Amino acid sequence: MRLSRRTAVVAVAGAASLALVMTGCSQPAASDGPIELTVTTFGTMGLDGLYAQYEKDHPNITIKATNIDTGGNALTDWKTKQASGGLPDVQAVEEGWLGSVMEVSDTFTDLRDYGATDLASRWVDWKVGQATDSKGRVIGYGTDIGPEGLCYNSTLFAAAGLPTDRADVAALFGGATATWDKFFEVGKQYHAATGKAFYDQSGFVWNAFVNEQKEGYYKKDGSLNIENNATLKSFWLQLADAQKAGLSANSAQWDWGGGASFVDGTFAVFMCPGWMLGVVKGKTEAGGGSATSGWDFADVFPGGYANWGGTFLTVPTTSKHPKEAAELAAWLTDTPQEVAAFQAAGTFPSVKAAQTDPGVTGPNDLSKFFNNAPIGTILGSRASGVVAQFKGPDDAIIQEQVFGPPRSALDAGTADGETTWNQAIDLLHQLLG
Repeated sequence: MRLSRRTAVVAVAGAASLALVMTGCSQPAASDGPIELTVTTFGTMGLDGLYAQYEKDHPNITIKATNIDTGGNALTDWKTKQASGGLPDVQAVEEGWLGSVMEVSDTFTDLRDYGATDLASRWVDWKVGQATDSKGRVIGYGTDIGPEGLCYNSTLFAAAGLPTDRADVAALFGGATATWDKFFEVGKQYHAATGKAFYDQSGFVWNAFVNEQKEGYYKKDGSLNIENNATLKSFWLQLADAQKAGLSANSAQWDWGGGASFVDGTFAVFMCPGWMLGVVKGKTEAGGGSATSGWDFADVFPGGYANWGGTFLTVPTTSKHPKEAAELAAWLTDTPQEVAAFQAAGTFPSVKAAQTDPGVTGPNDLSKFFNNAPIGTILGSRASGVVAQFKGPDDAIIQEQVFGPPRSALDAGTADGETTWNQAIDLLHQLLG
């Protein structure tokens, strides 16, 4: 699912090396001896093309990088290695893990020891706040954030008699006052015209709804917020009604028929935080499609503003080279590198200067795939209303193991909304007590 290196990476990476030297000049000089730094990332973070430039600028450093296919598998990998002491020098941590991570925050290096205080103004405030534990220790540097817009297939929309211009599509769903009711209404209209599903599966729709609430699976005080939550249950039942109406394609998450479903008209809309744009492009191409397959990106999202994901680069205390690891993490999250990552994978920067950089707001290979959509500008618009949601210690477990099996049963049509909701509550009790 990772995208190839973009030609712009080398130029911006070189500029960032100078920036790192300038911002880190108060730190002791790095060791001149050979150092191997291990890095673990996941999904489509857009960092792969940057490592070679860092090695070129730091001849004594070799980077051994591992990328894990999905966030769920990466979480399992982190927990396993956290328990065994086998973590890398730089570990990518997803927003949804923060509750678990903060329970063991003392096993991560306090990056204030390596200049984090001086760098803090680089990021949007809430991103820094997410990476700060209860003792004020900064344990991660922010890579991206995940503001959500709506991907849609203009070719399929045209066949259904729906508008295809992205401004008209945004208006179709309600523009600034877009609602989920309107989303499902348009979906039923699409299904009536084509006989086909509207979206790929219910899990990502459910996740988007949960993420845009002021409080998600947890309340701000750290208590669970699921059982007897009328808002969440009502939307779950709405998903069940939509499934009965034929709106869900019941696609396999993270596979989509090897990408064929993005090409053959299986579904017409897709939930798209910035980092998912790279997934859509990669899967479409894997399925034999291209920029001519009709995918576009609109500045609209049902229910308002939502943030799905966003990652941090951390340095576990088990690293034998914490200073060098911290410097690498700082370099990878500096403005030029966040711009390059966006151009490679659509990961919208958490660094303020990068958000407005022409490399983000202007055209690039990814925007060309989405019918020349100004994806950086759209994501900036979608990010303007995002407020960070508190993530509890078992947030990821709830998403995948509590609501995952009921969602699968719901989409398969083997159980109704009430039954699957009760199944989720039973799993909640079994897994979390």
